[in-house]
Amino acid sequence: MSIFREMRRKRQQLSGEESIAILQKATAGTLALLGDNDYPYAVPISYVYHEGKLFFHSALAGHKVDAIRKCDKASFCVIGQDDVQPERYITFYRSVIAFGRIRIIEGEQEKLQIARLLGNRYNPNQDEALQKEIESSLSRMLAIRFDIEHLTGKEAVEFLKQRNACINSTEIPE
Repeated sequence: MSIFREMRRKRQQLSGEESIAILQKATAGTLALLGDNDYPYAVPISYVYHEGKLFFHSALAGHKVDAIRKCDKASFCVIGQDDVQPERYITFYRSVIAFGRIRIIEGEQEKLQIARLLGNRYNPNQDEALQKEIESSLSRMLAIRFDIEHLTGKEAVEFLKQRNACINSTEIPE
């Protein structure tokens, strides 16, 4: 038995591969933590998805860091598509939510690896500039790893209808 809820609208659930594709394409999401006085604390943040994990960077101190040190449970949400259709009162959306454990990375080698992953994601093919940035700022950077325990993706029912219409229109009539 899973400790995570099953999606109520299962037919709108994206596959694991589709959910990962959204994580790989999007550039920012919202990290939700247990903040001060047990209030939820949600913060928009850049990230990189790599081998089943999410990686972030941060300043050495602040609300986010305090929350991570207090409680290692977290969730992370990414909106891959958000196309409001005002005349139809609907939104064509795709989103992903990850649940898991989050921790601050203490080891210098892993911290360096995370800095390189993030740098290459947001500024690809700039190895020399990335090396200079790492040398000048690594000591002032906190590296954070989010181990995904549960991942769900969901899309608007309208996407299902479109997909079914495409499948039905390509069938050869008898």
